[in-house]
Amino acid sequence: MLLDTASLYFRAYFGVPDSVKAPDGTPVNAVRGLLDFIDRLVRDHRPDELVACMDADWRPQWRVDLIPSYKAHRVAEERETGPDQEEVPDTLSPQVPVIEAVLDALGIARVGVEGYEADDVIGTFTARAKGPVDIVTGDRDLYQLVDDARGVRVLYPLKGVGTLQVTDEAWLREKYGVDGRGYADLALLRGDPSDGLPGVPGIGEKTAAKLLAEFGDLAGIMAAVDDPKAKLTPSQRRRLDESRPYVEVAPTVVRVAADVPLPDVEVAVPRAPRDAEALEALAARWGLGGSLQRLLTTLAE
Repeated sequence: MLLDTASLYFRAYFGVPDSVKAPDGTPVNAVRGLLDFIDRLVRDHRPDELVACMDADWRPQWRVDLIPSYKAHRVAEERETGPDQEEVPDTLSPQVPVIEAVLDALGIARVGVEGYEADDVIGTFTARAKGPVDIVTGDRDLYQLVDDARGVRVLYPLKGVGTLQVTDEAWLREKYGVDGRGYADLALLRGDPSDGLPGVPGIGEKTAAKLLAEFGDLAGIMAAVDDPKAKLTPSQRRRLDESRPYVEVAPTVVRVAADVPLPDVEVAVPRAPRDAEALEALAARWGLGGSLQRLLTTLAE
């Protein structure tokens, strides 16, 4: 089980009232909410291995170099060295180091790699996996990894993590008309304002799905642009032709990496805390109470 950790703690932050506080009055709603999420996921799905995947760089420069608008609207502060500062709610930022410390003390593998997003870490773990993979994320970009033959599915939270949309290839075909591999092509043609991806003007989701059904993949569509006999409307042909510079670089930006240099980590679900003393101190300092106790009980089982 691979957790898109930032996606989950953002959901926890907005789903748990900020009246949930540490003894000193600091909000810990994201911390406790995430612990509750992990508890429920482990209890319901019983994974053998669990990795909390992190954004070491939420907006990698190599993606920005190709498409400068990539996530540009979410930059709070540009930095000359290191990743730009992402716009994050004031009371969430201080909770992230607490989340990291608690995961480390629990012994839950936490992996972020410099220069890469959590999506890329997830993509690489998925590519290396020998058995089935459950990816837990509120980010539809990861639908591109769905692969029935390999047992890779996305668990998309609808209401907390108690109600999950189990995304497999049948669901993708019914919803979008594509399989996992086709989803990245669909996404780059359609565009995604939330990620600053312009897409091809005039090519919406349904048209993109129709073109992929007709021509197979992005390469097939672009080959059709050069084939006067291909069934494209004049406006589709013109817009795709004019969008060649975008279409040439977009696949590198949209597709998650599968070759991230992952560190050597212990990914087995821990049965007992790695550092019980540190965990006890964190629980007292931040008032983690029942959320942490429930997770410890579930892990021990």
